[in-house]
Order: sequence, then structure tokens, then C-alpha cells
Amino acid sequence: MRRGLGHLVSGVLALAPVCAAAQEVIQTSAGPMRVVAQAEGLDEPWAFAFLPDGAILVTERAGRLSLLTQAGRQEVSGLPAVFAEGQGGLLDVMVPRDFARSREVWLSFAAPVEGGGATAAGRGRLSADGTRLEGFETLFTAEPYAGGRHFGARLLEAPDGAIWLTTGDRGTGPDGMEAQDPAKVAGKLVRMARDGAVTALKPGWAPGVQTLGHRNIQGAAFAPDGRLLTVEHGARGGDELNQITTSGANFGWPVITYGRNYNFLPIGEGTAKPGMEQPLHYWDPSIAPSGLMVYSGRLVPAWQGDLFTGSLNSGFIARLDPETPAETGYAEEQIAGETTGRVRDIAEGPEGAIWFLSVIDGALYRMEPEG
Repeated sequence: MRRGLGHLVSGVLALAPVCAAAQEVIQTSAGPMRVVAQAEGLDEPWAFAFLPDGAILVTERAGRLSLLTQAGRQEVSGLPAVFAEGQGGLLDVMVPRDFARSREVWLSFAAPVEGGGATAAGRGRLSADGTRLEGFETLFTAEPYAGGRHFGARLLEAPDGAIWLTTGDRGTGPDGMEAQDPAKVAGKLVRMARDGAVTALKPGWAPGVQTLGHRNIQGAAFAPDGRLLTVEHGARGGDELNQITTSGANFGWPVITYGRNYNFLPIGEGTAKPGMEQPLHYWDPSIAPSGLMVYSGRLVPAWQGDLFTGSLNSGFIARLDPETPAETGYAEEQIAGETTGRVRDIAEGPEGAIWFLSVIDGALYRMEPEG
């Protein structure tokens, strides 16, 4: 149920009194949208997921998982130790479709391991009272790197029940080829069975690795037709929206990119090369996209099938219209207001409202048509 739908929570999740800065009306192409804080006081929130009863799980990077209910906020114990350095820490949370039966919750995180930190993922069972993850087990751990950059770490459940995990190149830069090395997990998409089992796609490939050449995937979602879509960070320019249709595909980093290095020098061999995939859309300058949602159109029919991602550096939510081509891929609308600063995660929530996490405000917001 990652990026899934729960029952309506009647605006009673606010952890602090809603102030003027925590609610506003934003003008959009589909009319005015009312944005209201549903939870506040979060410290570097990273991800959220809905439970079937309408409760919400929220991660905070320092290592806290909270359960938000009509009664307020309950901290959940039983979590793994995290490497909370740089961009590392407790990262994504994913609730499988069978949660009502299994009570299973998946987490991704930067694990403290010998040599530094490693992108990892595992699962536990949420206790009946929502206070603890019972029997948490780490099921997948990538190779370690020093430093705290580019962990990737988005989790999602595929239509066939497999679990997908994104990784980053760990900040090895345009001179490092880890993302092109199939024997390493850095800069890849990983597929695992529900029990964490992984198999090698090809001889010499690290078990679980499905695609190559990613810099730092920070958003992923399955479209209704089963397509896997991702957004990833470029360097100075070159953020990408990609479509994953073929196992073994190479998405180019750092051989091809639409961006430049931070010192303005070119990276790699240009923007295209035979055998390497092109993005559906790219951003230049970078917006640092984070979180990804394919909208159903339930409350806003004009946006049906459109893609939404947050921006970590530009203060808006990007809406991409796949039916309207543009020079960089798709036509884009920038939905911006006082509440859209550094949006880390975005999802369609109860009854079709759009929910998003603001890192700057430490708040979880709900956006829907005014009136």
C-alpha cells in the first residue's frame, strides 16, 4: 500500500495548532487548491504511508517512526539502528497491500556497517496497539561506503508482489563508475522477493540488481498499467524521469547525462549513447525531485494520469502531463506556495487528496480543491 489509499482521516492529525503559514490556497491550472497541515513538529521527515484504517506512518531521518491517528502521534519502537550522517538515516516506509492480514511494514535506511554506511531494507510487524515493530529483520544490505551521500532508498511493492529498492551511487561522482558496475549495488534498482531473497539477473551481476546507471533515485511509483517510473537527481542539471521496462537496461550515469559537474565541466560522453536509455523527461536546471505519484484524477479529473514529484531545492511541486510534449519531455506546471518548500515525499491519499511532506516546515500537508 505504499503510495496507496486509506480511509478518510477527518483533519484531526495536527500535532500542533494550525497557524497561518500552515494553511493556504494555491492557484493552479485546475483551480484553487486548499492546503492544510495534518501533522506538524516533524524533524526532517522523509516518507509517509497510509494504513488501511486511515492512520499514517511517518519516518524522520534521525531514526524515528511515528504512527499518526485521530488520537494524535505515537512513536513506534523496535526499529533498526541507522547511520544518521549526511543524507543517511531512517528513510522510506512501505505498507504492503496485505497489511490487514500480515501487519507487515517495510523500512529502508542507511545501516551502520564496517566501512561506513550502506543502503538497507527490512521488515517487521506492527503491533496491535501500534507501539512497536515486532521481529524486525534486515533483509537486504548493499555494499558499504564512507560518507553520507546518495543512498537512494525508495521502496515499493510491485503488482506481482515483489519488493523494489532504489539505490544511489553513494556520491562517487562523475569519475566513479560504480553505477556502471553490475557487480555492485550502488546506482541500481534492486528487486527482491517478499522474503528478501534475491537472484542474479546475469552472471557477474550482484544478486537483485535489475538496472544500471542511476545517480540517486529519490522517487518511484508503479503506474496503473504496471510501468515502473522513477525520478533521480542529476548534478548541475540532468535530473531525470525514467521508465523501467526492461531488466538489464542501462540509464547512463555517469557516461551520459543532461547535466554538468558542479564545477561546470562536462560529464561523460554527452547526452546519448547506443545501448543507454533516454529519460522520459529531464530538468535543467535541477529541481532535486523527490517522491513520485501517478494521480488517479479522483478529486481533480483534469490531472488524471499526471505525474507529481516534489522539489528539494526550488520550493514547488512539479506536475508533468504525459499527454503534452515539451522540449524536455513533458509539459510541466510548478505548483508553488508558502507550504511547498523542500517537498520530500508526495502521495495520493484518502479520497483522492494529494498529501506531501515539507522538510522545511516539518509538516505533513493535504491538498485538495477549495470548496
